Amino acid sequence: MIFRQLIEPISNTYTYLLGCEETGQAVLVDPVINSIDRDLGEIARLGMKLAYTIDTHIHADHITSALELKKRVGSRIAAPAIDNLECADVGIEEGKPFQVGGINIDPLHTPGHTDGHFAYVWQDRIFSGDALLIEGCGRTDFQNGDADTLYRSVTEKLFTLPEDYLVYPAHDYKQRRVSTIGQEKDRNERLGQQKTLEEFREIMANLNLPYPKFIDYAVPGNRKCGVCPQNLPDALKEYCEQMTQSLQG
Repeated sequence: MIFRQLIEPISNTYTYLLGCEETGQAVLVDPVINSIDRDLGEIARLGMKLAYTIDTHIHADHITSALELKKRVGSRIAAPAIDNLECADVGIEEGKPFQVGGINIDPLHTPGHTDGHFAYVWQDRIFSGDALLIEGCGRTDFQNGDADTLYRSVTEKLFTLPEDYLVYPAHDYKQRRVSTIGQEKDRNERLGQQKTLEEFREIMANLNLPYPKFIDYAVPGNRKCGVCPQNLPDALKEYCEQMTQSLQG
């Protein structure tokens, strides 16, 4: 199997490329529209064909490239069924494995950051989206987020995975790329060290984070599987630029 971790630097978003060498089919997890040329170039370099894109949730900090990739190369769009996106070709549900060639993904519904959030288990790793970050977690104060729900999603689902499973988040702002379930159970400042629900509630209630600057454009655009708004202010236009070069790892 082929695996690549790619980064879009404006929103600090990680995109994950999974490939089946036997069938030549590839899947992109959480692709970003800024990096569409980079992603297609990497897929072509590997001699593969993009079969599906799959998002962990309706993002508030970037525009997915799912729709544009479908237009360009005919890939299909998979998204959490709970979000009822008319533009999705396949609705992801917990308990129903998602298979593309030899790529077998086990979806886990992990709400709390958003009500439709999913994480995806593949082999010995978990693509945790914003539900579980490296030594942190996504905020719970918009898109029907809820601290109690996120606590249960992480402690009752993600933290019950084997401790050596690799954690690949949707973002990191300190140039960290991967963690493990065991490390997060031990070192996560919000959810680790057997934090109680009451402790987590207090932490999340006192984050005092600013209103997300791109959310009012990203959420409606991503409900359409990746449409950049025409009325985007000049200060935010970099979020929808088609970048031919982007950091990669």
